[in-house]
Amino acid sequence: MKLSLINYGGIFEIGNILNKIDELSHRMAQQGFWDNQEESNRIVKQLKQLKNASEPWQKAFARFHELKELSEILRSDDIEFAAELKNNLVVLTKDVGTLEFSTLLDQEFDANSAILSINSGAGGTESCDWADMLLRMYTRWAENRGYAVKLIDVLYGEEAGIKNVTLMIEGDYVFGYLKTERGVHRLVRISPFDANKRRHTSFVSVDVIPEIEDAAEIVLNNKDLLIETYRSSGPGGQHMQKTDSAVRITHIPTGIVAQCQNERSQHQNKQNVLKIIKARLYVLEQQKKEAELAKHGTEKKKIEWGSQIRSYVMHPYTMVKDHRSDYETGDVNKVMDGGIDPFIEAYLRSQKEKS
Repeated sequence: MKLSLINYGGIFEIGNILNKIDELSHRMAQQGFWDNQEESNRIVKQLKQLKNASEPWQKAFARFHELKELSEILRSDDIEFAAELKNNLVVLTKDVGTLEFSTLLDQEFDANSAILSINSGAGGTESCDWADMLLRMYTRWAENRGYAVKLIDVLYGEEAGIKNVTLMIEGDYVFGYLKTERGVHRLVRISPFDANKRRHTSFVSVDVIPEIEDAAEIVLNNKDLLIETYRSSGPGGQHMQKTDSAVRITHIPTGIVAQCQNERSQHQNKQNVLKIIKARLYVLEQQKKEAELAKHGTEKKKIEWGSQIRSYVMHPYTMVKDHRSDYETGDVNKVMDGGIDPFIEAYLRSQKEKS
């Protein structure tokens, strides 16, 4: 059986991964390795990613050979031992299935953290409430996986919910997972804000971009930036900011705007905004390159930034359905509590089959 692994740059056979680990380890042992701090840090990070990718497969291989050897000495009358081996094989099969799924995340930046934005659509309070529900869903999903969630910016609705919010979700492969969530999410329910208890349909758009630490080719010139400071908004109370610590930056040539008001320090808010601006500029450049390649007949996967990808129905029946993979479930509460992994996996597998 031929198994493959994923690393920062693509899919490699396990032998190639181990050879690369040996090569990088040898470089680290050479004299003067730490003289170039930037290059040495890059290699250390690369080595860590390779080891994180290879070690689970090596453990799975070792466990498989162990079970194989045990099965060869199994007596036909040892029912208890046979049952134990069977249970271990089921666990191993499940673990390998999880590892195989990880090979779906082989695109550039899939291993990165992500910046997630949620924007309410038309519909006033209904849409703002729906945006708040999605914020909770993604926060729960991230926390269940052990990811760190940082609120970058939020604009609250006039009556309830939020008009828009930006989060930084930090951890391995966050972008690889959450890139599947880009698009429009539709909610159908009996409105809690309608005295006549009528059914309402609300729309919210979700956007996800990777956090890019080393986009060296993206250079921000001060003359291209309109930097504004203002007082943070929020629910009020003792934590309300009393100084103009919030920062909004407009990249004049492209019109890209980002803002941050979560940190108490204006400097910290500015650094967060610059990180978002650079990430969005990098994505914009990548989209331009893909569009240019498409003109010359090169087939590229289209990113449907504004398409309706999923419907959440709470009345007259309960169902969540993804319109791209056709995966659906009737357990709406579980989905809204962060249980979106089946949707992510179904979409990634469907895309792999098409490629």
